[in-house]
Order: sequence, then C-alpha cells, then structure tokens
Amino acid sequence: MTHRVLGVIPARLESKRFPRKVLRPILGDPMVVWVYRRARAAKGLDDLLVATDSEEVAECCGRLGVPAVITSRHHHSGTDRLGEVMERRPAEIYVNIQGDEPTVTAQHIERLLEPFRETPEIPVATLRVAISEAEARDPNKVKVVCDGSGRALYFSRAMIPYSREAAAKAHYYKHLGLYAYRAAALKTFLALPPSPLEEAEKLEQLRFLENGIPIAVREAAEDTIAVDTEEDVARVEAHLRRERRGAEGAVGHSRTG
Repeated sequence: MTHRVLGVIPARLESKRFPRKVLRPILGDPMVVWVYRRARAAKGLDDLLVATDSEEVAECCGRLGVPAVITSRHHHSGTDRLGEVMERRPAEIYVNIQGDEPTVTAQHIERLLEPFRETPEIPVATLRVAISEAEARDPNKVKVVCDGSGRALYFSRAMIPYSREAAAKAHYYKHLGLYAYRAAALKTFLALPPSPLEEAEKLEQLRFLENGIPIAVREAAEDTIAVDTEEDVARVEAHLRRERRGAEGAVGHSRTG
C-alpha cells in the first residue's frame, strides 16, 4: 500500500545531549508518545509511525497504541532513519517530525504541507517562526533567510541577516526542525555526500541548497519547544498545562454560554 503522505517520528534512544529523552515522562506519558498523539491530529497525514533504534522504545510505543518500527542503530541522523523507513513504506511525501518536539501541533504539519498543494514541483518544505533580535544572537537557534517567493536562501547558526546600520531594522526567523520531502528529493539527498556548508554549520538542510534543490519555507503561527535539557522538560510541561487549562476553560464557557 502506498500512502500519499507518511509521517515519521525518528526516535533514537541514546541521544548524545540527553540520553533516553524520547522516553522521558512528560506529565505522565513518554515524550515520543506526546509527539505522536499531537501530530496524529493533522488531517494531512495518511499514516504516522515512530522509527526507533530501540526495542525498549518500540515496546513502550506498542503498549500505548503507537505504531513503531525498528531501524538500524547506525544511522547518523533522523533523515537517515527516515530513509530506511522509505525502503519499507512507499509514499509520495514523507514528513519528518522530530521525536523531541512534544509541543508540535496539527497546525504546524498542515502549514508544512501547504507548498505541495500549491506548487507541484516543490521538492522539500520546512517552517520558520519570527524571533527577536536577542533570540537571533543565540547560536543554538538556527536562523533562515528566504527570497521573495518564500524559498530558503540560507540557514545558519549565526545571526542572519546582519544589520549593518543601527537604523535598519532586520527581521529574524528561527527555523523549525520539521521537514516534508517528496520521495525523489529524499532519495537524492541520501545519495549525496555531506556538503561543505553542511559540515561547517552542522546543518544537514544545507546539503539540499548546495546541490541546487530548493526548500519552500512557510511561516508558522507559533514556535515549538525542542527538548535538550531537563529545563526544557519543565518549559514543555508548563506549556502543556496552560494548553490544558485553556481547553478546559473553553469547554466550560461553551456549556454556560
């Protein structure tokens, strides 16, 4: 069976910066389960699964009703893991949803898929969100600049664009690590060697740009919270509690209105 749009959540157990984080409980449920449940609400996905290198992660997902497949332990990135899934699960478009982004929303994914509906020749799409100048100075936040048609010109850990004169007000955008690829573009990417700019910035999306493969960038309405530390876990839980209170308040208002 060939799906038009297949969502894949790469979930490596022993990540370097935060080992076992995909199983870190978030308000009682493992982080990767949060990602799956929130992403599954996206109507544009025909199917969604977790791709992991760990039997423990796969078993945990199975107990909680989350489909998972075991992939090699030797992949260097989530995109490489997605490539293995592509060999088993045919699709026209693959959506790469980070396993450490438990605040991802269906709206993020729907926005990500818009370019494929609008422009059939688009091979790759991703998202950006507006940030402040202070945030743009943080090398841990990847910035993106685009041309007038919304295609990426460059991604960098540096502050881009550089405002040469104080009076000139630049606009800064953070790149959100969600990608959608046509199958042919993903195959091409995986067949190419790492590119010089990719190696310098440690940003694999630059491999597309250095090889002349355009990336459509759409602006998201809200940021996500990627989990790399225990402090990030606390931020995510606070965010999810606020969401829950807002939803409960909306239900209460509708009942009394």
